[in-house]
Amino acid sequence: MKQSRHKLKEWGQDILMDILGSLIYGAGVCLFAVGADFAPGGVTGMAILINHFFPALPIGTLTVVINLPVILLCYAYLGKRYLLKSSVCMAIMALVLDVVYPHFPVYTGDPLLAALFGGLFSGVGLALIYTRGYCTGGSDFVIMAIRKRFPHLSVGSISMLTDGVIILAGGLVFERVDAVLQGIVMTAASTVMMDKILYGTSSGKRIIIITDIGQPIADAIGQQIGRGVTMMDVTGAYSGKPHTMLLCACSNQEGYRIKKLVYSIDEKALIMISPNDEVFGEGFKSPEE
Repeated sequence: MKQSRHKLKEWGQDILMDILGSLIYGAGVCLFAVGADFAPGGVTGMAILINHFFPALPIGTLTVVINLPVILLCYAYLGKRYLLKSSVCMAIMALVLDVVYPHFPVYTGDPLLAALFGGLFSGVGLALIYTRGYCTGGSDFVIMAIRKRFPHLSVGSISMLTDGVIILAGGLVFERVDAVLQGIVMTAASTVMMDKILYGTSSGKRIIIITDIGQPIADAIGQQIGRGVTMMDVTGAYSGKPHTMLLCACSNQEGYRIKKLVYSIDEKALIMISPNDEVFGEGFKSPEE
């Protein structure tokens, strides 16, 4: 009985987040992108392009039609449960696009602002849906399939790559170079918003330090920054000399402090700093999140 209630509650939360995310995403597409005559990426962008030639075909309905072959292709890879819940989200999105927003006034002001706010709204809406582990169909199915195969890639980055063709097609359809630029701006803004919401609270830096003074640097990082360090013995391929490699995960704010601290101890240290989308373990996110 408790298990059934838990599943029912989970489904309720999923649908509520789908509705909220769809409303926010729909505002970005219908109120900003459509009125400014440019196409964002993904299936929605394809639907906008088709709707431009056949205005009688609603954008939401077109997204469902375009999604059908993609669903069949991704079924075996993503699984029945994922596709079922994502299909529910896709249906909610179609209703929002075709039933809700046609009754709202469309923004017809500055095209750049239309692209920017269209991206902000769509990014927030998609991020809310992605937080539940599902998507809105179409290219999102492909994006999530790619991320399942390559989990180190962020959702926003994959989305930006897959959207390029649609954005370029928008420039041809609307016969304006500005349509391509607007599509790029909207996609970029959407990407930033998605990654900030999905990874912003857990993102950080990955720091690799090659030095001959490993232990003092590790001790200083632990004492002054409060971060743990992993030490490994390495050998320079060219010089053949032994060195110590330190690996440290930290927050974005701590990255600069660690770099400054390392160089105050060893001016000859080699430091490599790269972003971490997610970090699990003590001091970071729980593995269950």
